[in-house]
Amino acid sequence: MDTISVPDFREQSPLQLGILLYPHMTLLDLAGPQATLGFHSTTHLISDSLDPVLTDSGVSLLPTVTFETCPEDLDVLFVPGGFGTNRALQQENVLRFLAKAGKRARFVTSVCSGSVLLAAAGLLDGYKAATHWAVYEQLETFPGVTGVHERVVADRNRFTGGGVTAGIDFGLTLLAALRGEETAKMTQLMMEYDPKPPFNTGTPATAGPQLTAMAEAAMQVSLDEGLTIARDLTESRMQPLPAL
Repeated sequence: MDTISVPDFREQSPLQLGILLYPHMTLLDLAGPQATLGFHSTTHLISDSLDPVLTDSGVSLLPTVTFETCPEDLDVLFVPGGFGTNRALQQENVLRFLAKAGKRARFVTSVCSGSVLLAAAGLLDGYKAATHWAVYEQLETFPGVTGVHERVVADRNRFTGGGVTAGIDFGLTLLAALRGEETAKMTQLMMEYDPKPPFNTGTPATAGPQLTAMAEAAMQVSLDEGLTIARDLTESRMQPLPAL
């Protein structure tokens, strides 16, 4: 019987994965991508300080590096989304960090409304990008960004995922680009990622108008606020962000 040759991904140098943390981000936006990429990476959790960061699920995360101490050789800069995105958009130090780190990172990436933060930092000008289905109007407020309603969008070295649960799909797609399809497939198997959702209501198209209207109503305050902030940013920041 022939022996199967199994490549050991642990023999490869770990990828350098930098994940932005900010208050009231969505924990699952981070957990899905980190679960897929974390097998192959050294993960750096980045914030403006080393204080715990409270997510919108009530779970706090501990940063490992600050904006000042973050490694400069990131293979992946990743930005999660969530209800805290609107506040983060108003934090100049967050956008400045993203603008600087995004120029050096091999891949600039996001899930959910994290793409709005990338756009606000000028990192999606001339690129196609995905976001949460309810946030495309906000994303496309920023000049040069083309919203694409797909689960995962890859445009050169910009990889973006749709809302929340798209994080695992996004992570596996990015991993295939970084380490090859075989490694991504093996990782999917290790995670036993074989989704079979109990309901077919994961998008407005499948959920129908009534459920979609209910979901929009539940998010309306945040959506309206985010759109106002995005419009204000595009009006006041026609020039590039000041250099650090």
